[in-house]
Amino acid sequence: MKAVAKFVRIAPRKARLVADEVRGKSVPEAVTTLQFTNKRAAGIVGDVIKSAAANAEHNDDVAIDDLFVRDVRVDEGPTIKRYRARAMGRATMIRKRTSHISVVLGVPAGVTVGTPGSEDEE
Repeated sequence: MKAVAKFVRIAPRKARLVADEVRGKSVPEAVTTLQFTNKRAAGIVGDVIKSAAANAEHNDDVAIDDLFVRDVRVDEGPTIKRYRARAMGRATMIRKRTSHISVVLGVPAGVTVGTPGSEDEE
C-alpha cells in the first residue's frame, strides 16, 4: 500500500517539513492537516497520500478510514542547473532541486485485509 511521486519540482528540505507533520497519523487526519497547512509541499504530499489510499482501497479492499501513514520519505532527485549573469562578466549557478516523495500506508493490528467474504463459509 504505497505511492511514489518522482521528479517533483520542490526542494526536499521544504517537503520534509510537511512530511514530518503527518507521519504516524491516520489517513483522514493527515489529509485534513495538509488541507490547512500553509505550504506548497502540503498539496503535493497530500496528493501522494490520497493516491496511496486509493491504491490500498482498489488493490487490497481496505477502508480508507482504517489506514494510517506508516512512512513518508522525501528523497533528493536530480538537480536542474541554471546560470545567472552576475557583475563583471561572471556567472553563478542556480540549483533547482527536485524530490522523490514516497508514502507507505499501514493497517493497525487487528484490522483484517482482503476481500470481504473470502473466508471459508460454513
